[in-house]
Amino acid sequence: SPQIWQSALSTLNPNPTDSCPLYLNYATVAALPSRVSRHNSPSAAQFITRLVRNCLPGGVNRCIVMVCERSEVFASACALARAFPLFTHRSSASRRTEKKTVTVEFFLVGQNNGPIEVATLKCLASATEGVRLAARIVDTPCNEMNTDSFLEEIKKVGKDLGITPTIIRDEELKERGFGGIYGVGKAALHPPALAVLSHTPDGATQTIAWVGKGIVYDTGGLSIKGKTTMPGMKRDCGGAAAILGAFRATVKQGFKDNLHAVFCLAENAVGPRATRPDDIHVLYSGKTVEINNTDAEGRLILADGVAYACKDLGADIILDMATLTGAQGIATGKYHAAVLTNNEEWERACVKAGRNCGDLVHPLVYCPELHFSEFTSAVADMKNSVADRDNTPSSCAGLFIASHIGFDWPGVWVHIDIAAPVHAGERATGYGVALLLSLFGGASEDPLLNMVSPLGCNGNSPTEDMERDSKRRRLV
Repeated sequence: SPQIWQSALSTLNPNPTDSCPLYLNYATVAALPSRVSRHNSPSAAQFITRLVRNCLPGGVNRCIVMVCERSEVFASACALARAFPLFTHRSSASRRTEKKTVTVEFFLVGQNNGPIEVATLKCLASATEGVRLAARIVDTPCNEMNTDSFLEEIKKVGKDLGITPTIIRDEELKERGFGGIYGVGKAALHPPALAVLSHTPDGATQTIAWVGKGIVYDTGGLSIKGKTTMPGMKRDCGGAAAILGAFRATVKQGFKDNLHAVFCLAENAVGPRATRPDDIHVLYSGKTVEINNTDAEGRLILADGVAYACKDLGADIILDMATLTGAQGIATGKYHAAVLTNNEEWERACVKAGRNCGDLVHPLVYCPELHFSEFTSAVADMKNSVADRDNTPSSCAGLFIASHIGFDWPGVWVHIDIAAPVHAGERATGYGVALLLSLFGGASEDPLLNMVSPLGCNGNSPTEDMERDSKRRRLV
């Protein structure tokens, strides 16, 4: 009744969130904070996930009614999806016969609060499926999600979209000069691979490459991790998983430009074939790297990935996403990924996209002329790990990757370090899917993705760009 509803609302005092059970716990009403700080998402996405996990009543058929503004629908849907992970190996789950169903309804308030279009619901379904796909891959342990299995996931998405992946594998990596990916993964039972899904529509005006770190397990290699820091390293493929989920969703919703998803897959294992500290590898860029820490392996595989995107795919915009450094969590915390980019406008765009979609982002220092000297080697072009771990290690790790495209490369390079936000406690979050959909939404045919995008043809482009090149549609 209206009276019960009003009395429930009057008990709520968000600080930052509060909830109240109704009808003997058959229902719960929960409130989100009315104000958030400028580095948070107006949707309060993190609180939505937490509230649903903690407050959702049990049962087989459950319903969530989300009351929000139209501008917060995308972030809210992705936040709800994070509360329902797909992966479980609990024996009780396999015995359960009935399927659980969760129905989500949106009730729009504020400006532009008409009914949600069917096309918008389709976009939300694609996005939430992408988030849950990425989280499932990250949650799955390496005895199942090895490099072979990850390739099967890529092939499955390719089949779904009518795209055949390009796959370079094992000894072919070595022959073709991918010394980074091969060197990291050669000791493992399941060989390393570079896989590419390519979407090349007619009328494309630019080429975008997303490069994902897919270390299916990271022992640290011969620079082995300890017994407390190794558990959880099944999550080291979070960047590649996010790119797969985002690629599936963004192509389904209609993407107007060339988009390549580049997956750098390897298991950083220990064995007689493992890379040793002091070994020197020639990477795909042609540059030589002296290994001084085999646990700084993500940058080696990504260096090959971005060099391939630049040399072979002719990318104008290269974005790499990776669970790269433990220092990221210290620099920007558990909720905000770190962004490092050679382009100030894209730095601002990443922060804005994060606020629009709930996958929060905060900038790192970009200053190669001051920081790249950390990698100086007496016998090779560079080492792979810094001399001084107190000198912005997250920035330095990203700069290592950029050096394999070249610091004078004229295109846009964006590096997103998601080491901490890839999980919340023991569960994967599917972080990065919503961010990529939002950041590149301006090149999508989907009106909702256009709305949450900080760039592109939705009125945010700088006027000089429009005047200089009115015929070309550009994200910047």
